[in-house]
Amino acid sequence: MISLSQLTENTSDDISPETTLSLTATIDTALCVGAGGSTGSLADKPMVRNAQGQLLIPGSQLKGRLRHECEKFARGLGWEVFTAPAAQPLYPREENASGSLRQIGGNGPYHCLISRIFGNPVLPARVLVDDLICSLPAADLPDVLRPGVTINRRRRVAEDAKLFLLETSPANAQLEFQGHIHLLPGLPIQAKPLILAGLQHIHALGGSKSAGLGWLTWQVKDSAKTTELNWDRLLPGGDA
Repeated sequence: MISLSQLTENTSDDISPETTLSLTATIDTALCVGAGGSTGSLADKPMVRNAQGQLLIPGSQLKGRLRHECEKFARGLGWEVFTAPAAQPLYPREENASGSLRQIGGNGPYHCLISRIFGNPVLPARVLVDDLICSLPAADLPDVLRPGVTINRRRRVAEDAKLFLLETSPANAQLEFQGHIHLLPGLPIQAKPLILAGLQHIHALGGSKSAGLGWLTWQVKDSAKTTELNWDRLLPGGDA
């Protein structure tokens, strides 16, 4: 039972065995995760697919969104967070009298909590995120093309000859995308509740989210128990 408000930055309390979180993302609208430059489709921005033709959500996209949400939680709890994406702010350091590099303002190497979870230019990530794969075979999904047009922001009208087509998943089909998050040994004890809370704050993935695409709900299976994420349980004073 862990409450975010009870966590402290204590590196001695680490996750020892590897833990795997099984994710299921149910798409409530239509999904648009495009692969610009791909061929074999009438769409200007086709969907990302694996070698079997199944739709997928790249693990790199989910990991980046998770890091962003976890950074917001850490700052809200008053923990130091080095900024991204530049390398120097992620690992601020200086050369001491002996010629070795040390953390600015400290006596030795130091990494913020987020860097110890998601990595930085000199520290490997301790969280591995798989691609989320659609459970339905490609043959069972129809091709869906959504037209759009480029808007001239200065003139506030549609640009001439700027019609484009986006490929999306079928709307309101409740497609399920499944994958895993692997929590490697050595992670801070704060990692798991932060990631669970961060998932709850990811309401949509892919492109055209402001137009209603990519909205989803999560299910997480951990230790053979499937639960809907409950934000109230992750608030200060709640259980997680």
